[in-house]
Amino acid sequence: MSKLGNFVWGIADQLRGVYKPHQYGSVILPFTVLRRLDCILEPTRDEVASLAEKFTDGALDVQVKRKTGLAFFNTSPFTFATLLEDPEGLRANLVDYLTGFSSNIDVFERFKFDNELATLDEKNRLYLVTSQFAGIDLHPDTVSNAEMGDLFEHLIFKFAEASNEEAGEHYTPRDAIRLMVDLLFAEDSIGLMEPGTVRTIYDPTAGTGGMLSVAEERLIERNPEARLRLYGQEINDQSYAICKSDMIAKGQDVGNIKLGDTLAEDHFFDRTFDFCMSNPPYGVDWKASQETVKREALTQNSRFSHGLPSIGDGQMLFLSHLASKMRPAHEGGGRAGIVLNGSPLFNGAAESGPSMIRQWLLESDLVEAIIALPTNMFFNTDIATYIWLLDNTKQPERVGKIQLIDATTFWTKMRKSLGKKSREIDADARGRILELYDQFDEADPDFSKVFTADDFAYWTVTVERPLLTDTGKVSTDRSGNPKPDPKKRDTENIPFTYGGNADGAMAKTATIKAYFEAEVLPHLPEAWIDEKKTKVGYEIPFTRHFYKYVPPRPLAEIDADLEKQVAKILELLREVEGSR
Repeated sequence: MSKLGNFVWGIADQLRGVYKPHQYGSVILPFTVLRRLDCILEPTRDEVASLAEKFTDGALDVQVKRKTGLAFFNTSPFTFATLLEDPEGLRANLVDYLTGFSSNIDVFERFKFDNELATLDEKNRLYLVTSQFAGIDLHPDTVSNAEMGDLFEHLIFKFAEASNEEAGEHYTPRDAIRLMVDLLFAEDSIGLMEPGTVRTIYDPTAGTGGMLSVAEERLIERNPEARLRLYGQEINDQSYAICKSDMIAKGQDVGNIKLGDTLAEDHFFDRTFDFCMSNPPYGVDWKASQETVKREALTQNSRFSHGLPSIGDGQMLFLSHLASKMRPAHEGGGRAGIVLNGSPLFNGAAESGPSMIRQWLLESDLVEAIIALPTNMFFNTDIATYIWLLDNTKQPERVGKIQLIDATTFWTKMRKSLGKKSREIDADARGRILELYDQFDEADPDFSKVFTADDFAYWTVTVERPLLTDTGKVSTDRSGNPKPDPKKRDTENIPFTYGGNADGAMAKTATIKAYFEAEVLPHLPEAWIDEKKTKVGYEIPFTRHFYKYVPPRPLAEIDADLEKQVAKILELLREVEGSR
């Protein structure tokens, strides 16, 4: 596929001078989509033309679907080959060709392709580019759906690289997607193998459709008779256009790919799904959506009623959104996977929005597992990332439990880095992670551990110390109680599990009392706890649970190394002195 990708990329040589490198995608991508659709339609063109003479509008849609099996068509008499027969009228004929598509093909409007055709025509490049694409066979018999997805991925990365753009905003590496898909399918393996089985999968940040495509590929690899219905929503016009084009080519329902801001307007508000997956942007604010999000947060049991993150990072909103899009338990249940950076594990103090979201997910027993991925896995970031797995119908042995898997060392170095991606999870590493997940135990505690929600819960208590007068006496209120000194006020986080205490109100009082007497009073005998200010918090200190102590090097070894370095320096100095 890299050969084909390089060939298509090479067509961009015709654009030099007219476009800057970061603008090449606005021409190359829609032309690639157009040529793909042209190749798909070629075998049925005469039949569609005949039907178009008898039927119009919706009736034509139905007839084309019935006769050809295609969910789209083009009634224009032109093809890539015939377009080239009239160089002078090429632009007008291309526009006519575009208007001949069925109404569900709105992708070229989103590419703003008319503008590019006008520019290419004005600069005498239109015929050159069109003829180059006419020479590529992109029929599915020649270039499979999977290869087409790889081609889109290759081109998008190249264009992002040329513009110093964050390539990861557009797509997720396929090795990461394969891992997430395999984890999602792991608990439905028997059902997915049944002949004719049908499942739905949804991505609210669909990008160019990479996650959806890989999910379909992985399912068909296991069961060629299975059917996965793909649904997605994407905010970026160009990415939406590519995603929708790819879904059309796969024979998916074109209406299942929507354009818009998922946070501000859920176009699938009345649907839930068997599987959900997402790789939302990290550290991106949600100011544009805040009015809708905050209004919806006021409605009980809505997508965002369980807590709101800071306005500067919206990824936890997508986490909450996915939890709401899983098929309800009484309808068979659903599973979700989402890639997040480290901050949703621990950001926010007790009873802050992020902590409340974690509390809701953990207390509702929706978090099944969290897998730490290797760094340098994604094109646009080298920071730590994690896959969160959600499930509202857990297997009996997993009920009330959360599994943490440390897969940070399960990687293979790539021969050539792509952006910041220098590592990949190969088939062996993916198999090892799935094995740890399936075992669901702590037989290998360096890599897998199992917890309960209480293991991540804590109370934040406010510790007060008395305010002293100028003479050093304790200042009291009218009731004779000591006044607190705001400057000496402090807080302590007390784990629910401190001292091994059980759940319950009495346990709370006893646990806090035991902690205070053991950890605070020996150092501050005059202190007390203001019980009215006690708050509940939840955090998942992933790295702490998998911390591996590395002892410092022995001093003798360090001294020996220093002596070697000093000897080298002295030898170099002697050489310098001798050369004078």
